[in-house]
Amino acid sequence: MTSPPTTVFLDRDGTIIRDVSYLSRPEDVELLPGAARAISRLNRDGIPVVVITNQSGIARGRFTVEDYLRTQQRLDQLLNASGAAIDAIYYCPDHPDFTGPCSCRKPGVALFERAIAEHTLNMSAPGYVGDRWRDVAPFHQLGGMPVLISGPNTPPEDVERASDENVPIVASLADAVDVLLGVPRP
Repeated sequence: MTSPPTTVFLDRDGTIIRDVSYLSRPEDVELLPGAARAISRLNRDGIPVVVITNQSGIARGRFTVEDYLRTQQRLDQLLNASGAAIDAIYYCPDHPDFTGPCSCRKPGVALFERAIAEHTLNMSAPGYVGDRWRDVAPFHQLGGMPVLISGPNTPPEDVERASDENVPIVASLADAVDVLLGVPRP
């Protein structure tokens, strides 16, 4: 059995909620099955849960920062109603084709480092969960355990890369939390 993570970094779209591509309306926020329960398990164990999300729709003009904040508020409401909570959330509004390069867009680690500093996060054994390689790639720079969710929008090359690097590949956030907590898998 592995030791539990000291902090868990999660992607948002395709990991916690259904990825609707450029989510801009609170009424379109839909928790994925088992996601709230998985986050609640981390909360009960006292493990900080931090969301790091790329939101290039802002740079692309698909939605505004205010739209993003409203969808995030709806996510918080849905999680809270299920007894779960995110400790902090950070988003990158940029896209290199529209705003030029930035260090906060995943797989960059600037937002992770900001979260670590602002919340004095214990990084002795962090976990990273997302449905794209860029969501879990920061483990190369920051250490810890990555877990890739193979979902409907996960590119095949991301699954292949995870497989090549022996990164666990699972079907849901609940499965990812099992891996991070060392729960034996069938």
